[in-house]
Amino acid sequence: MTIIPENQLTILFENLVTQFVKDNLEGIMKAEIQQFMNDHPEERNSRNGYYTRGLHTKYGQIDELEVPSDRNGAFQTQVFEPYQRRDGWLEEAVIQMYKSGMGTRDVARFIESMFGSHYSPTTISNITATVLEDIQNWQQRPLAKRYSVIYLDGMYVKLKRSTVSGEVIYFAMGIDEEGHRQILGFYIGGQESSNGWKDVLKDLYSRGVQEVLLGVFDGLPGLEDAFREAYPKADVQHCVVHKVRSTFPKIRIEHKTDFIEGLKTIYNAPDHDCALAAFDTFKAKWNKLYAKEVTSWEDQLTTLLAFYKYLRQIKKAIYTSNPIERMNKEIRKRLKPMNSLTNMDAAEKIVYLDVTAYNERFEHRVIPGFGDTEIKLASGAI
Repeated sequence: MTIIPENQLTILFENLVTQFVKDNLEGIMKAEIQQFMNDHPEERNSRNGYYTRGLHTKYGQIDELEVPSDRNGAFQTQVFEPYQRRDGWLEEAVIQMYKSGMGTRDVARFIESMFGSHYSPTTISNITATVLEDIQNWQQRPLAKRYSVIYLDGMYVKLKRSTVSGEVIYFAMGIDEEGHRQILGFYIGGQESSNGWKDVLKDLYSRGVQEVLLGVFDGLPGLEDAFREAYPKADVQHCVVHKVRSTFPKIRIEHKTDFIEGLKTIYNAPDHDCALAAFDTFKAKWNKLYAKEVTSWEDQLTTLLAFYKYLRQIKKAIYTSNPIERMNKEIRKRLKPMNSLTNMDAAEKIVYLDVTAYNERFEHRVIPGFGDTEIKLASGAI
């Protein structure tokens, strides 16, 4: 029995697969031109043999692919575009590698080493630029009229203009009336400010978001005013987790555990009245030692405890802005290998690819509690 060396066996298998793909593509095109002729019997036309060309596919390079033609030159196969030399898989791979955090030079080197195709960093950038038109359409897409919850949060990235500097990306996330969570928009540039958030909220309103039940965000000065200006009837929930984190460093080590446990009795109370009573107890215990911190909680108590207005089933989803922060963490992880983004287009491309992937992942998921009719009725969402 003849033993075929492993490398020859691999080559043989690859050739068989490539031939199989070639035969099937040619079969598809033969059926296409036959259907084309049947659909246009009134035209004085006929088949005119074949011409050959190459096509690079994910199964390998196909040489001398026989493409049927007609005498009038009217037939065009749907298998590929007239001047296309690849079936699109490599370009899609480039976009996915770019999305994963690889820089254009890294992608170019990888493509050349793996597939023998020379792509310059500029070419890689041009390929990923195909998403820019998608970004514009996505940013202008109409939104639903009502959202049960809108989360707002910002994150900083290093962006190169004339110099490299940190700039904010504003994010808006919503839970619609059916309980589906999605990113509504992202906006890049400048330093986080109340005016920046006003522009974000104006954009959401102009795209159709006219009614919001609850806004969830941290205590950035001016953000609450900007939100209430856009949605005066909405409730505001300041992120409890943010507030705890900002308070924690100001407490002495020997008091930290007791102090935080005291805060937990407030936001883990069974109802709003019990939460207010728990705060009174907390204040009586800590006001002398930490008057400034206690006053800070007291000043924001209404917005920190707004979640008690809603049913307990959705508390985890609304008492904190963690859902949008988790998404920001994913994007930050993607951006980390890039060190800094070369320009605004680069920033928009990578963020767009991540947020659309996020939306696809959550498209059919219903956030626990929000899909229940009784929750909607209780919250006034329907």
